[in-house]
Amino acid sequence: MVKNSKSSYGWVAIVLHWLMALGIFSIFGLGLYMVELTYYDAWYRGSLELHKSIGFTLLLVWIVRISWRWFNTSPEISGSPIEKKAAHIVHLFLYAVMLALMVTGYLISTADGRGIEVFGLFEIPAMSMSFENQEDIAGDIHWLLAWSLILMVALHAMAAIKHHVINKDDTLLKMIRPKTDSN
Repeated sequence: MVKNSKSSYGWVAIVLHWLMALGIFSIFGLGLYMVELTYYDAWYRGSLELHKSIGFTLLLVWIVRISWRWFNTSPEISGSPIEKKAAHIVHLFLYAVMLALMVTGYLISTADGRGIEVFGLFEIPAMSMSFENQEDIAGDIHWLLAWSLILMVALHAMAAIKHHVINKDDTLLKMIRPKTDSN
């Protein structure tokens, strides 16, 4: 099952979800590592370039994921009306924080007027304008958003586990493999 149904996510949504999860945890870990490096560390520049490239790749996956979600049906959500509303709001916040992280990352990276090299394949140009202390302001916001995203992801994961362990419903299983009529 490639596409979503009313009872399950399809393979495209599942793969996009787990690609985003892997990318977010990878880039967050890399970010934590990077901020401990000094300018003279051997991997200072390499880690920074990798972080930017992964960030741009995540933006592309984010766009595909939002588009897929927009043009596809979504499975029914289990839980009380309040849980369903909370799940919807948390998902919106997750997507918004991810986008804001990518925008602030771009603002940090292009504050000096240089574009962003993506895996050495092409360059994303810098905006022709910037604002005073752009790198510092965007950096502070980026840091706050990164930690906010990780906390929200933890809440998201705990909710999925709660559904699986306490509610004993198929919420978690929907994001692991598509459900067919025979499952």
